[in-house]
Amino acid sequence: MVHRTQSSVQTIGNEIISDSNWQHTLQASITDPQQLLSYLQLDASLLEGSMAASHDFPLRVPRPYLQRIRPGDPNDPLLLQILPQASERQVTPGYNNDPLEEADSNPVPGLIHKYQGRLLIITSGGCAINCRYCFRRHFPYADNSLGKEQWQEILRYLRQHSDVDEVIFSGGDPLATPDSRLQGMIEDLATIPHLRRLRLHSRLPVVIPARITPAFIAMLANSPLQTILVSHINHPREIDTEVATALQRLQHGGTTLLNQSVLLKGVNDDLTTLQDLSHRLFACGVMPYYLHLLDPVAGAAHFDIPEQRARHLAGQLSDSLPGYLVPRLVREVAGASAKVPLMPILAASGKADRHTELTG
Repeated sequence: MVHRTQSSVQTIGNEIISDSNWQHTLQASITDPQQLLSYLQLDASLLEGSMAASHDFPLRVPRPYLQRIRPGDPNDPLLLQILPQASERQVTPGYNNDPLEEADSNPVPGLIHKYQGRLLIITSGGCAINCRYCFRRHFPYADNSLGKEQWQEILRYLRQHSDVDEVIFSGGDPLATPDSRLQGMIEDLATIPHLRRLRLHSRLPVVIPARITPAFIAMLANSPLQTILVSHINHPREIDTEVATALQRLQHGGTTLLNQSVLLKGVNDDLTTLQDLSHRLFACGVMPYYLHLLDPVAGAAHFDIPEQRARHLAGQLSDSLPGYLVPRLVREVAGASAKVPLMPILAASGKADRHTELTG
């Protein structure tokens, strides 16, 4: 039986785009900086820097996400996440192509094994949207593509590591992979007795909510593995009605929903935005999970904020929200056995607590 989502049609410029087919929407993404600037009525002086930066890391933004960006506003927090800028080409000490040293944890092509009990599979090298702060913007996806032989090698690796009980589908974006391929991979994983959970990290439910089809929801619901989807949402305006509906349907289907955000200068580095984001996420059935400090990847230094300011913001969130709405402020450190949480600076203490500890 073929399940179909309700079709919605939108007009952008002279094009008519139907969201009934998420793959068509993905293929129709804007990849030309000049087209993006023209549509959003932005100053043409941005074009030269944008073209240069997109040569290093291409522009890609789907139409549904584009609809949420305010025309004529060069400081729109959604625009800043996707617009290539001249500042990306500045060389900044301490920022490099592999900030988490994942090359040292890549024993099998397509597999990253950094933490005890769980490993990550590069399910797809493609993304629906190229976020300018992405820590894998320089990742060698061509060397980690998953052909049939590589997939069998990963399955052998998993069978030999009985301490691993959770697999993480990442990328790129795993939901850029067609359901038929995902279904086969999930079925293969379900045959490994010591696996309990499957986690998927994705921006696709946010940037193309039509990707969350009834068939996809049923696929996760019918898996014997417990399924968790971790969305990547940084700003409350990324959650429009269609995104909220998609997330709620996924949650009602039995998938646990978590969210992780990256703390980004000019995007979400203020208390009101972070409060609104937590409230909006919870209304959609999504639990705030992590608030990441920026990974020091080359090309993204202009997004960074000082750690002390991040800890103050985390403290303000803890002071103003119930605990279940407060994401954990963390930094990922290359070689560490887990993410490193940073203690919030609470208003009541008035002092900066420098204590950190490792967490799972």
